[in-house]
Amino acid sequence: QVQLVESGGGLVQAGGSLRLSCTASGRTFSASAYAMGWFRQAPGKEREFVACILWNRSTYTDSVTGRFTISRDNAKNAVYLQMNDLKPEDTAVYYCAEGSPSISTNDRAYPFWGQGTQVTVSP
Repeated sequence: QVQLVESGGGLVQAGGSLRLSCTASGRTFSASAYAMGWFRQAPGKEREFVACILWNRSTYTDSVTGRFTISRDNAKNAVYLQMNDLKPEDTAVYYCAEGSPSISTNDRAYPFWGQGTQVTVSP
């Protein structure tokens, strides 16, 4: 069973930066063949796509384009989300996901999920 563990969340002022990490274990498949992604869920809202990466392709939701960067290190079984110029509206629980066979913004495409890490951005 694949386990994903996120870290790096916290409290930051608007304009600040955070780097989220997600480490995977328990895989029985080649990690590089599947997309990894980040989603987030703010209080009272549905979970939404943030970014995903497969091979050298990545895609982002419009609201974070130019501010967030997703990257992965297959040798370390990890995916990262560098978040710069954070805004209060970025406040949410951020989830790491894995297992989509293609680049996808749909959370149903990812069978494996972490428990989430809280990101809070103060004004």
